[in-house]
Amino acid sequence: MDLLNTLVDKGLRRELPTRAEALAVLATTDDDLLDVVAAAGKVRRHWFGRRVKLNYLVNLKSGLCPEDCSYCSQRLGSKAEILKYTWLKPDAASKAAAAGVAGGAKRVCLVASGRGPTDRDVDRVAGTIKAIKDQNEGVEVCACLGLLSDGQADRLREAGADAYNHNLNTSESTYGDITTTHTYADRVDTVQKAHAAGLSACSGLIAGMGESDEDLVDVVFSLRDLDPDSVPVNFLIPMEGTPLAAEWHLTPQRCLRILAMVRFVCPDVEVRIAGGREVHLRTMQPLALNLANSIFLGDYLTSEGQSGHADLEMIADAGFEVEGAGEVTLPEHRAAVAAGGCGSHEGAGCGSHEGAGCGGHEGAGVCGSSSAPTSTSAPVPQVDEVRRDLVSVRRRGAGTDLAPNA
Repeated sequence: MDLLNTLVDKGLRRELPTRAEALAVLATTDDDLLDVVAAAGKVRRHWFGRRVKLNYLVNLKSGLCPEDCSYCSQRLGSKAEILKYTWLKPDAASKAAAAGVAGGAKRVCLVASGRGPTDRDVDRVAGTIKAIKDQNEGVEVCACLGLLSDGQADRLREAGADAYNHNLNTSESTYGDITTTHTYADRVDTVQKAHAAGLSACSGLIAGMGESDEDLVDVVFSLRDLDPDSVPVNFLIPMEGTPLAAEWHLTPQRCLRILAMVRFVCPDVEVRIAGGREVHLRTMQPLALNLANSIFLGDYLTSEGQSGHADLEMIADAGFEVEGAGEVTLPEHRAAVAAGGCGSHEGAGCGSHEGAGCGGHEGAGVCGSSSAPTSTSAPVPQVDEVRRDLVSVRRRGAGTDLAPNA
């Protein structure tokens, strides 16, 4: 297929695809799916080999959020029967983090519900970061606390945070349909604050909220312009008690096409399969490792994932290997800039400038020319299969007396 050959060539050169090419990936048929995965897999292996980075979520404060994000079980007015608790003490958070590190995670993602942290909250999280780093040598820490005020990103960096997550989630044109208590511009501003403070930026999306192909391409190209070092791809977990509980639009095949499109647009960026992979990829999860080079280990914020042991078996059985603590995730040309903080990734694959929390929810210009035909978006698929048996509220780990899943 000429389209795939073109996209592989561009990906290996860090040349960005056109918008038409990105749409064409989403419009491919199921008959072409393995060809799409194989092509994107060449790009993934070129930049990341067969390594899989493991990340571990710790929900520092669960539920009772004043924001109205429709996809989130912690939202204002949510009737989801999730765990609700206030801030974990630093020792409790560090103990939870240690379980993930022992399971192979090299990054711990500290997430707290809410619009954004107060200065007191930042001090509290700073103490937690110190406790985790004191007890887990070499671990990366990513904070995900919502919208940041001036100076807060700098304070998190000074406290030892390595990265900050704040997802764009969906396209700017449809953002108001899922959230009304803050704006798309607010989210962009927080990612930019993280960059300016020298934090590695982590920002991604949620698929499966009824969006069109154009919406998906819009948000991924917007992410390309923001140029985060990692892009979490969430697949909506339709939690009972949330406005999007009836949204079951995803098939494993569509999830794979979305991951492939993200890989082609962001060839040398850490692409992470985040919330919802067990629900929507199901038995196709191992195939997705050919597209993404990063996953979450174990459970998510308010829902359960498959066992950490099963994650490790899946990686090994698929012929991949867990990325070691001493290995650098990003390719050399990106890692050097990321280590120095905010700066320009000249020629970088996801832009020109280097929540559902930390990519684990509960739930611009184009470059180059294309020989591919212009694609029009396929209608949003209507999927009748509802797999509520795959959605379980988290009842273990942080905020409980039970051992975490790691």
